[in-house]
Amino acid sequence: MSSSQHSSNTSLSRRQNSAGHVSPINIGRSNSIPEAASSSRTSLASSRNSSTTSMRSQPGRSDSACSASGHVPPIPVPVNRPEMDLICPLSPTSMSMKAARPPVIGPERSPARSVRHPSSGSGRRRFSTSMSSSASLEEETSSDSDSYSSDDEGSPRDRIQTAAKGFRDFRIKDIKLASYGRKEIEIAEQEMPSLMLLRKKRCAGDKPLKGARITGCTHITAQSAVLIETLVICGAQVRWCACNIHSTQNEVAAALADAGFSIFAWRGQSEEDFWWCIDQCLQANGWQPNMILDDGGDTTHRLLSKYPGTTKYVRGIVEESVTGIHRLYQLSKEGQLPMPAINIHDSVVKTKFDNLYSCRESVIDSLKRTMDIMFGGKVVCVCGYGEVGKGCCAALKGLGAICYVTEVDPICALQACMDGFRVVKLDGALPFIDILITATGTKHVVKRRDLDHVKNGCIVANMGHSNHEIDMESLKDLKRERIRHNVSHYVWPNKKRVVLLAEGRLLNQSCSKVPSLVVSITSATQALALIELHKAPKGLYKNEVYLLPKKMDEYVASLHLPSFDAHLTDLSEEQAKYLGVPKNGPFKPYYYKY
Repeated sequence: MSSSQHSSNTSLSRRQNSAGHVSPINIGRSNSIPEAASSSRTSLASSRNSSTTSMRSQPGRSDSACSASGHVPPIPVPVNRPEMDLICPLSPTSMSMKAARPPVIGPERSPARSVRHPSSGSGRRRFSTSMSSSASLEEETSSDSDSYSSDDEGSPRDRIQTAAKGFRDFRIKDIKLASYGRKEIEIAEQEMPSLMLLRKKRCAGDKPLKGARITGCTHITAQSAVLIETLVICGAQVRWCACNIHSTQNEVAAALADAGFSIFAWRGQSEEDFWWCIDQCLQANGWQPNMILDDGGDTTHRLLSKYPGTTKYVRGIVEESVTGIHRLYQLSKEGQLPMPAINIHDSVVKTKFDNLYSCRESVIDSLKRTMDIMFGGKVVCVCGYGEVGKGCCAALKGLGAICYVTEVDPICALQACMDGFRVVKLDGALPFIDILITATGTKHVVKRRDLDHVKNGCIVANMGHSNHEIDMESLKDLKRERIRHNVSHYVWPNKKRVVLLAEGRLLNQSCSKVPSLVVSITSATQALALIELHKAPKGLYKNEVYLLPKKMDEYVASLHLPSFDAHLTDLSEEQAKYLGVPKNGPFKPYYYKY
């Protein structure tokens, strides 16, 4: 590759082949991460290549993995996927993040009171089920159990609660949990160096998000709380809701509400409550967002379908998940995307760390928390061998499990074979497996007819983002017995029982806690993408889906190296010239696969 392909501030040339594919020729980038970007506002560099996730190679196939069907569908014509250069300056600053012992959770509670709404009726009682005979106060308020404690207060939607400073614009489970949630957030901050650095270096003075009104729909966890507070420190106003009805940490939601943030989320929401909370974050009390941070595409879908007249005020969307990106690319291809969007899912650091390394640890943690099983000798079938599937298989194999893989992509299938896994058809493996895990990103990978053939006691779980990977509708005629939180038995007429975890929703977000360091990488990318959209001149970005450049990935990665005491080697001028890359990066072409 010639050095002209990496020269700064060059315009993009395109050429189109006979099949209709658009191949990028030159992509302009700055020569260094902070210095060149701060010298001038760079223009957009677009590249059109095939869409990753579901639009890239096969319909319904995500970058995480592939579906479990037995054939490979035809390859569609790629849609527009421009890559973007940065408008805002970045400043790489090394910082030392020393691990600190988590603070002991004390018995104190924040001064707060709860006001019963006149319209609320008698609530339903929920009972806490613990796997151990004793539980500490910390365990009672953890994300695994606090939403299922006994109470008669009904849905939080029907209750007006008051925070310590008289703030009431929120709906959460219990404001009294705020002090415990604050300690969770403080622990998460210690493992999220990039966001803490952004607060100190980027947001303290110039307030790059001043004037931004952000509606966020993500998992409400201690890690996302660090992101929310970082955005506010950067000058933004926010309203936030949950993208998953099972993943909210109620104590963290309480801490955010107690600090004056409009949070609409609690663990165990109904579908009606879920959409109601999104509505409160899109249009309520005169609120009009001008930016959307989404995880799953539900808020974007709600905005376009229910509030189409307000889209003209929205400067852009930042989307994290494969499901949401799939929807955005569809809208872009049909010419119905009314604002620019940034694809976070396909950034290198997100794909590797959030999908591969995070799932490699969280799949074991989730299964241990819910089932307390041994993995040695267990037969496991993982549907899909994308980044998520690779992480799951590596972790399970390391504990002695026998892993089978199903795939539709021959490249991923070959990778599975080279890693020592047997690639099979799902129906051939069903009678023998002990654990069935989906990790594809597409719908109906596991249907009722598949579960008819698994053995008694088989554990079924979903590690892909879409909650449609397991066809839950086909199980409605079966008897369901709730065993404990996020663990249910589905009973067949012949008394066979299949164990379903988290009702087919994302296992690691529902049944465990994702490592803060992993979320730090994704959150930093989200924050920088929001700053980029907000600071960019109006009209610079068209109504298309954009990829962040390699420079952004390298910058986010560099922010986390000091926590590992890692030191980069400097590239000499001679070496950089030989390789045809800028001395300060980016060091790989946009098409490089890590």
